Amino acid sequence: MSDIKNLGGFVWSIAETLRGDFKQSEYGKVILPFVVLRRLDCILAASKDTVLDAAKTLPENADDATRDMILFGAVGGNVKVYNLSRFTFDTLKGHWLRILKGDRKAIFTAASAANKAAEYLLSLASSDIREAA
Repeated sequence: MSDIKNLGGFVWSIAETLRGDFKQSEYGKVILPFVVLRRLDCILAASKDTVLDAAKTLPENADDATRDMILFGAVGGNVKVYNLSRFTFDTLKGHWLRILKGDRKAIFTAASAANKAAEYLLSLASSDIREAA
């Protein structure tokens, strides 16, 4: 439990550093969803090419369960998440800097999408916990 508190404190200290242009009430809505997605990006980095290669070999008529089984297998390590986007946080940085120079509100649109993704992942984790109980 103390590890979680330490990690939470560390994340908030980074958020305080990055807050800059955001109002205090806004940065949690922006920073935290991106922290979750960045963490997933890091977890999935080692298997990214393998997953993309496996996705190319999927039969066109593969159902969701078959697709998931193959792609989860490509990720390995009993991880039940995969990423089919060719983008990573590193490849998107330059794009985002150009977008933000033209539209300072774009980060909120992206954060909203990131938040929806994080909520979806949390709902999956919650259902796994309920099933295990």
